[in-house]
Amino acid sequence: MTTTTTTPADEATPVSGVLDGIRVLDFGRYIAGPFCAALLADLGADVIRVEKVRGSEDRFLVPLNDDGDGALFMQVNRNKRGLTLNPMKPEGREVVRRLVATADVVVANLPDAALEAMGLDYVSLAAVKPDVILTSVSAFGAGGPYSAKTGFDGIGQAMSGAMYLSGSPGQPTKSYVPWVDFTTALSATVGTLAALMARQRTGRGQEVKGSLLASALTVANAVLIEQAVNMPDRVATLNRSQVSAPSDTHRTRDGWILVQTIGQPLFERWTTLIGESHWLTDPRFTDDMSRGDHGGLISERMAVWCAERTTDEALAALETARIPAGPVLSPQQTLDDPHVRAAQMLQALGFPGTPLPIPVADSPFSLSDTPASIRGRAPKLGEHTEEILAALGYDADHVATLRAARVV
Repeated sequence: MTTTTTTPADEATPVSGVLDGIRVLDFGRYIAGPFCAALLADLGADVIRVEKVRGSEDRFLVPLNDDGDGALFMQVNRNKRGLTLNPMKPEGREVVRRLVATADVVVANLPDAALEAMGLDYVSLAAVKPDVILTSVSAFGAGGPYSAKTGFDGIGQAMSGAMYLSGSPGQPTKSYVPWVDFTTALSATVGTLAALMARQRTGRGQEVKGSLLASALTVANAVLIEQAVNMPDRVATLNRSQVSAPSDTHRTRDGWILVQTIGQPLFERWTTLIGESHWLTDPRFTDDMSRGDHGGLISERMAVWCAERTTDEALAALETARIPAGPVLSPQQTLDDPHVRAAQMLQALGFPGTPLPIPVADSPFSLSDTPASIRGRAPKLGEHTEEILAALGYDADHVATLRAARVV
């Protein structure tokens, strides 16, 4: 983790970005919507995070300080300004209308009925700002019997086939990290950027839609294609690949490593490394698929080789042979990893009431001319409410009245 502490969002020095001048209203919750908005903010957009007056539920997941501000919220809401608002009250709907009139993009991962109730459906938004872009994320997408159902990341994992093939037979295993949510955020960001480009040509806004299930099916698509054509009816094999070998986790004398050997050149180098060159003429190991079919035998041989070495010794030998491999790290080991630190992949942000800097992952892409950047921490609850409302024409007395009525 780098040691530089970034200044709070409202005090940060502006950095030129490709989305300078674009305003985004973030009505998202949890990950898919908020992280999409965070990536737009990394690219220079002015993003206003709108949440409940008492604080939205996702703010308080895995709390890190006495106020309950959570780890996930700090990651996916960097670079944003914070506004509290109840859009279900008439005065709140007027604030929404004024905000939308200034916005280029509205991000929301809420059901269609909730969007309509809050005046955030595309028809309502376009009536205020005809060229506005609405980026919405749902659990299951439109057009099917599940369209109105709610869901989280794990549901997408479960229904895509991915969870069935993880873990071991009879024990489907969900990934600890929410890859469906983050994949959905990335695809929603691509769609939003495409809509902004289209608006430059046409002058028209449009609606961008993503869904958790669509993202999960995209990642699992090759598995589904194979099943549809060849119908192998695969079952889980823990960490061992079924379509190449050796590709598995193995215990060393002092830890674990993951080895991934895909393709004939890598397999040839691996057989030389472990002293099994005669396997190159063994009909069981003629190609990736046949090696995957006999992966248990190959993994057993690799397990013996790894058990005789420390993690460092095994990785050094594999690197010399140019075979992809890496250590299985604990979260603390990841934080301490010399490459993660040297490449500054985690940016340290100060946060009020939190005793240590927060290691927030930098943007997962880089631009040489208009770089994405983390310019500031996530906002405290309602931190910029007065500032934002003043820019919309509300004076101090009016803001006080709205606060007393729990509108903001």
